[in-house]
Amino acid sequence: MTNYLAPEEIRRVVDAAVETGLADPAVRPLLLDGIMPRYRSTLPLNPAPGRQVHSDLNEMNRVERLVDGSVPLEIWLRNAVAETTEADPLTVFQRALDDVARQAGGEPDVPAGMAAEIKEEIVHRDDTVPIGFLQGGALAGAAVARIKVPPYQGGAPLQPNGFPHSGTGWLIAPDLLITNHHVVNARSGTGAGRPVADPEDLRLQARRSTARFDFDTEGDLDETATEDATVTELVASDAALDYAVLRLTDPPARPALKLAERPLAVARGDYVAVNIIQHPGGQPKRVALRNNLVYEADEHDVRYFTDTRGGSSGSPVFTDDWKVVALHRGTRRVENVLFQGRTTAFVNVGTQMRSVLRHLETSSPGVHAEIQNAQATP
Repeated sequence: MTNYLAPEEIRRVVDAAVETGLADPAVRPLLLDGIMPRYRSTLPLNPAPGRQVHSDLNEMNRVERLVDGSVPLEIWLRNAVAETTEADPLTVFQRALDDVARQAGGEPDVPAGMAAEIKEEIVHRDDTVPIGFLQGGALAGAAVARIKVPPYQGGAPLQPNGFPHSGTGWLIAPDLLITNHHVVNARSGTGAGRPVADPEDLRLQARRSTARFDFDTEGDLDETATEDATVTELVASDAALDYAVLRLTDPPARPALKLAERPLAVARGDYVAVNIIQHPGGQPKRVALRNNLVYEADEHDVRYFTDTRGGSSGSPVFTDDWKVVALHRGTRRVENVLFQGRTTAFVNVGTQMRSVLRHLETSSPGVHAEIQNAQATP
């Protein structure tokens, strides 16, 4: 693949780092925190602080991902955002992070002509929920898995840098797992030149994918404690709606998630929260609860505020009754939007599940019937 950022973008990030003091050698370990130690040790050292930052960024910019599936440049930029409070440098880091995260995840582009969206004002209100809310979330989380997808090209493992891509998936029927099409596509990049796996490689990548349920802590990676679920085939997918349905070799002993009966609709002034169970960065399961306010929904999409990152693609977006209303697919940059009194650079987007079901009904009626039967089971 080509570099994530153009030279002039790298220069803007370097200048912002120097301006905010992030070029200080004492800060460098904080910026590299979370990047594989073995890779960190290969980064050349430079006695000049500004040149050291430039060198680190140039080296990481050339690496698509490491053997654990992580993207070092994305991690560095997230650390830079966390260490920055000044508005202008923060904007530089956030914009670069947005570009890298979208390319690394292979997230589809914004449709042409999409208008800017502004969130309504929040009305303060009682935000408590019954204790059963937590119990429902724990049950729902059991159906969510971390997915690893190895890239192939021409029927062989992609070379070089053919490391697995991470995503999130969830049970929509006893042996059917749904995630994003771009997760199974397992290609980095964005824009008109975004790589696309050919149909045979896409099916092969699906069959080589694995799903780990109950990956709640790092200790759950113990291979002797639980095995990864394997995939038999890709049974349905659509790049435009960005979904893919995978059939698991053996049905996991856990219930599928229930879908909302109708699309989510939000009127002006409505206070609607959604909740996301996800595997950000391919790491253990995390939950974004209730403060993820929806500010707009239409026939196809739900748009909301939340914290996600690469690896969260394919997560279920729940209403407070723990029914899935949307399939999280990515993040969009916004300008001049306030959330809780602060400017936010991102709005997240999920595909309405009712749009996915309508498409399945015509394109894959057998799969649609299987899902509907599962949804009708108590």
